[in-house]
Amino acid sequence: MKLSQSGIGTMRVNNLDKMYPAQDILMQSGQLVQYSTGIFAYGNIVFLVKRKIQQIIEEELNKVGCIEVELPTLQPDEIWKKSGRLSKYIEEGVIITADTKKGTFCLAPTAEEAVVEFAREKLKSYKHMPATFYQIGEKYRDEIRNRGYLLRGKSFLMMDAYSFDTSLENLNITYNNIKEAYIRIGNRLGITICPVIADNGSIGGKKSEEMMLLSEIGEDTILYDENTKIALNTEILEKENYEEYLRDEYGITDISNLKPRKAIELGHIFQLGTSYSETMDAKFIDKDGKEKPYYMGCYGIGVSRLVAALYEKMVIKDENNTVTGISLSKEIAPYFIQIIPNLENEEKVKDAEKLYKKCFGKAILDDRTNISMGSKIKDAKILGTPFIAILGNKSDNGMFELEETATGKKQIVEIENFDIKNF
Repeated sequence: MKLSQSGIGTMRVNNLDKMYPAQDILMQSGQLVQYSTGIFAYGNIVFLVKRKIQQIIEEELNKVGCIEVELPTLQPDEIWKKSGRLSKYIEEGVIITADTKKGTFCLAPTAEEAVVEFAREKLKSYKHMPATFYQIGEKYRDEIRNRGYLLRGKSFLMMDAYSFDTSLENLNITYNNIKEAYIRIGNRLGITICPVIADNGSIGGKKSEEMMLLSEIGEDTILYDENTKIALNTEILEKENYEEYLRDEYGITDISNLKPRKAIELGHIFQLGTSYSETMDAKFIDKDGKEKPYYMGCYGIGVSRLVAALYEKMVIKDENNTVTGISLSKEIAPYFIQIIPNLENEEKVKDAEKLYKKCFGKAILDDRTNISMGSKIKDAKILGTPFIAILGNKSDNGMFELEETATGKKQIVEIENFDIKNF
């Protein structure tokens, strides 16, 4: 990408949000554009970061046999009435509805009802299961309190998966396979995802775990044991039979070492059992020829939340602990290197073009005019590339200064021998 064609001018960021500095940088630099509370547009780099995260999610879910589909985000209210959730979601102010001359429709906050309608004609026999369908698409919730920019919005990108099994035992296998996939997703993104025992809430069912990232900017407070890694949401302790619940469902008998920690909820997984299939009369024929309800699970990951959490984790700070920019990890950075030539030196410009071609598709070329080299270097750290290539007076022709933005380490590199795959 050439910056002269991106619409990005000189970027100045001031008085950053102390809680969410990275996302404030994105807002002030125009990489995120807010249309209304909780509704955002993504600039090129943030959009591509989001897409790389999606690809990692897809790859890990595909490994455990999940099948990608696409369900409608605009849904007739009849299917929500079947499950009995419509009135509750309206009462809680979560669901966004639209009355038209041809009926009432809902903007999907989730898709349990839609996936039951999708699956009932496809999974008629026990021979067709286990089956897990997933999608990555926009969801809508009329949040009363939008917080943390992309962390909690009205419109957000989510991966939601739905499993269908013939028994509770088989559901347990699917549930654990997908939980392990979540942990691998976190590992690939450079974060540790912590399963946190939670209440099922309005989704329904019996057993669930929130997928959390321990973080001081999290709005959730969990109880966590540093040694055993056991974690639970404090709402579990409000259950009358919480000790029995923890023992029977999770094998936990001692929570005395759990301490309060702040965390960001990135996802949530649920064992729904037969609650939806029974309510919506969705059944299959078992091996004895009898009708049985599906044993279902549902699994969500907030892709927008992951974008926000990863950006906040990857800020650059100076010696005074002041946030000065962002350095994206190589796992999610769409562009690895930002090339900054001295445009007044013809040889440097030629060298920059040569380097740009060597790194094509992975590089940003700062060819903007009337902007100083110093301003361009600051801008590079705002855009978040892991490396900066500076072609100025400190290096000979055919050479450039390579800076790692996360650490500030610098080295002189020869263009001819440079291979971005080695960094």
